[in-house]
Amino acid sequence: MEMQDGKRQGEEETTALNGAYESFAMVYDTFMDNVPYEKWANEYEQILSQYGIRDGLILDLGCGTGNMTLQFQKKGFDMIGVDLSLDMLEIAREKSMGTNILYLQQDMCEFELYGTVRAVICVCDSLNYILEPDQLSQIFSLVDNYLDPGGIFLFDFNTDYKYRELIGDRVIAEDREDMSFIWDNYYDEETRRNEYALSIFLREKGNLFRKYEELHTQRGYSLKEMKEALFSAGLEFLFARDGEEGGPVLEESGRILVAAREQKKGKGDLR
Repeated sequence: MEMQDGKRQGEEETTALNGAYESFAMVYDTFMDNVPYEKWANEYEQILSQYGIRDGLILDLGCGTGNMTLQFQKKGFDMIGVDLSLDMLEIAREKSMGTNILYLQQDMCEFELYGTVRAVICVCDSLNYILEPDQLSQIFSLVDNYLDPGGIFLFDFNTDYKYRELIGDRVIAEDREDMSFIWDNYYDEETRRNEYALSIFLREKGNLFRKYEELHTQRGYSLKEMKEALFSAGLEFLFARDGEEGGPVLEESGRILVAAREQKKGKGDLR
């Protein structure tokens, strides 16, 4: 095999990074190109319309690289995107140039807005990164705080079933022309946490690839737990449906879509 600068072509250089989505941000949109963002946005828009929300300000919580944020901006909504990852937000801002979308780097457990919004959306299993139920209730309380009276909260989450039966203890890999990834999963039934050991390989020149590594942890939740967290936050549970098929929630549902509503309590400006 041809040698290059004293190294064999195809040799891997490894860079270890701390924190979720630091290196994955570079390839996130490539490997998530099978996610039906447009379909989800149409579905969410239809739900919001049913509750009288057809315009105004919407918060995309855990917005990542801004895919859903942009979908709603194109539908005529004013958008705010909140995410903890600066790398993801930089990509979102680049894709959103020429729009009036406001992106904020904030922890979803402690996010702060300048005022209330008509709706909050949170998609693509962002809430599964919340590892403790009390943190989930804290987020829902903030959502309730920043929703207009009667405002709508739409979110999805991965279930225990998905981690235990579909993802856990499996290796998921995908190879593209200039990049690839290996996603090694381990699910702990006692803690209900799924650990992802993520290895990403990016082509730099010729057949030389650089390797990046990240460790992600998510927690599986049940619909009952989500309802309890909504209730403790003062939000009204509206409905839940299977997030993939759109029908009723089943024991084998892997992703669930939930709709909740602010209960028109007296707020003043903000509680």
